[in-house]
Amino acid sequence: VVMGDSFHNVHMKLSDPYNNRTFFLEDFFNQLLSFVLYRLFWKFYIIIQDFHHGSSSNMVAFVSLSQLSYGSSSPALSNRQRFPTFFRTHPSATLHNPTRVQLFQKWKWTKIATIQQTTEVFTSTLDDLEERVKEAGIEISVRQSFLTDPAVAVKNLKRQDARIIVGLFYETEARKVFCEVYKEKLYGKKYVWFLIGWYADNWFKIKDPSINCTVEQMTEAVEGHVTTEIVMLNPETVRGASNLTSQEFLAQLMSKLGGKNPEETGGFQEAPLAYDAVWALALALNKTVGPLKTKGHRLEDFNYNNRDITSEIYRAMNTSSFEGVSGHVVFDAQGSRMAWTLIEQLQGGSYKKIGYYDSTKGNLSWYGNDKWIGPGPPADQTVVIEEFRYLSQKLFVSVSVFAGLGVLLGIVCLTFNIYNSNVRYIQNSQPYLNNMTAVGCMMALAAVFPLGIDGLHVHRRQFPVICQFRLWLLGLGFSLAYGSMFTKIWWVHTVFTKKDEKKDKRKHLEPWKLYATVGVLLSIDILSLMIWQIVDPLHITVEKFTREAPKGDLDVLIQPLLEHCSSEKMNTWLGVVYGYKGLLLLLGIFLAYETKSISTEKINDHRAVGMAIYNVAVLCMITAPVTMILSSQQDASFAFASLAIVFSVYITLVVLFVPKMRRLITRGEWQSDAQETMKTGSSTNNNDEEKSRQLERENKELQKIIQEVSWPRGRAINRLGPLIDNYWTFYKLFLPAELGPDSCRWLHSLHRPHGGVRHHLSLMSRFSV
Repeated sequence: VVMGDSFHNVHMKLSDPYNNRTFFLEDFFNQLLSFVLYRLFWKFYIIIQDFHHGSSSNMVAFVSLSQLSYGSSSPALSNRQRFPTFFRTHPSATLHNPTRVQLFQKWKWTKIATIQQTTEVFTSTLDDLEERVKEAGIEISVRQSFLTDPAVAVKNLKRQDARIIVGLFYETEARKVFCEVYKEKLYGKKYVWFLIGWYADNWFKIKDPSINCTVEQMTEAVEGHVTTEIVMLNPETVRGASNLTSQEFLAQLMSKLGGKNPEETGGFQEAPLAYDAVWALALALNKTVGPLKTKGHRLEDFNYNNRDITSEIYRAMNTSSFEGVSGHVVFDAQGSRMAWTLIEQLQGGSYKKIGYYDSTKGNLSWYGNDKWIGPGPPADQTVVIEEFRYLSQKLFVSVSVFAGLGVLLGIVCLTFNIYNSNVRYIQNSQPYLNNMTAVGCMMALAAVFPLGIDGLHVHRRQFPVICQFRLWLLGLGFSLAYGSMFTKIWWVHTVFTKKDEKKDKRKHLEPWKLYATVGVLLSIDILSLMIWQIVDPLHITVEKFTREAPKGDLDVLIQPLLEHCSSEKMNTWLGVVYGYKGLLLLLGIFLAYETKSISTEKINDHRAVGMAIYNVAVLCMITAPVTMILSSQQDASFAFASLAIVFSVYITLVVLFVPKMRRLITRGEWQSDAQETMKTGSSTNNNDEEKSRQLERENKELQKIIQEVSWPRGRAINRLGPLIDNYWTFYKLFLPAELGPDSCRWLHSLHRPHGGVRHHLSLMSRFSV
């Protein structure tokens, strides 16, 4: 029997005469145990050890020896492949983990952090903890480790907002850790530390030259931390296999110490485990007597090659179950002791028991005396309250009122245009195109309403539908309204900026071609929107902003959120749409500028159309980039977009329709003019157009002749004869100033209603002669 590599004082040596083995014991208690073992069990070579490395256990497995330890806690010893015959009355260090998980669940923590000293025992314990918390749905958000200096690891815990922290390190390193904890202010009402319970009760008050923190600072930093410790002394008054209660055993042990301070006596805490280890060995050997007898064996027949006796000893140890001074002794499948866990909390500088946990039954005994610096157990992380940003309802209602009034104005303009569509003045403005403009304006205004609807009004599942309404109403409304105006201005530019020989061919453009042009523009929009929605449909996305700290509560943060209509390649689609619409706007501005001085009765409102195009283009080109920049500011973005739509529509409707209303009202060209037009048919319009074209040709010829006014008068008269229809103009330009009023009246009397200009010119020539 070898009693551990952690003992330093050797008081007695005993020799085994049969195997020449040496036994190292510490004190009288261990001497007594070793004497009993030597006298009774030496022939069965059961080794009792306290060690942290498995070299001895590996060796023992080869010689068919069962191994029992009372002071080994390394989780690595639970590996049955490496240590197939190893047992221990000291629970594994991983036994703390079920208790920790139970406390995490009790206090409703789902996020923890860990910091460990880089040693095998702590690494194994932490690996086991990670598996257990994962099964319980708890996340290890931060995992830090250190070798000798924990400063960087503690700073990382602070930076990553760790709140519930499990510390795995020896007592010396614990003082270093909490000195850094004090410096980083990683303690107080927002933090809870979980430590190992086998430190000395005054471990944080011991002066340590390796740290530069005072006792007061250390005491402040460790206040409120929780420890878990294996119960090594049965808290209940129960007489077990040794016929001793735990208190009777403790009294006998204290008498053997002779007044020594237990805290300064090495191995004092493990003494009950060592005592129960002896009883576990005795009971296991006693249990093998019957089974071996049935097989024709005795314990005295044991040797290293006898597998039957070895297996019986192993089976007896594996099924051990009895009440000892350390509690109920039972081993799990890995040979580790199953025991209760004591839960303590440092309150006012001293440890207070706050509960027990029985991992074998999953039973938590809670005293209810846990004490916190704050009002209760802290949160496992900074409480983040998600708060959606919604559009200002006052702004939405105000803009909606203007949009609603705009829709009513559009209905009035559309009704007016349809009702007076037979009036000649209205007919000359291409009323069907104006109807498209009015309908497009109303659709654009209707887009203002879904543009202001957000998660405050509809559920998130319905939000993508709102996104579709926004896109389609605004896209089709723009195509109808702007497309019809663009078609007008394009037709005027096409006709009146061509050469004379091509102009006459284009002046008789049929109306269906104008409607077809609008249809093409509308079809392009419909096709592009359909492709967009099929390939990359709009969906809701949530933008997160920088967290904000409300006043008065330092442990709560507000996470502002904002809902957007977006798609995977939103910028690409917007680039295509904005590029296409932008080219149309620029081309519309150019055409409006080129045709500003042209006058035609075929489209008598093209100047008003040009003015509307100017306003729409300017507002759109300003609003589009601004709304993209302000997309994260819901009020400003909505205000720019919606007001741009409202102003564009109002300007377009007022410029196009109000002058027509005013003319028909002031000049009385209402339905009477329409009835006259219906009677005369379209021949009147055709005659007027023919006269207009003839006057334009004569006007240009007249301008050429005026440039030649220095020619002889007779030649000029011959050139003017077939052109001038206004006699008074001829009189003012060419007749001699010497002719008196009588001659002028006589000249005027020569005018006949159906006479030609040539006839009067011949008379005037004779008069001049």
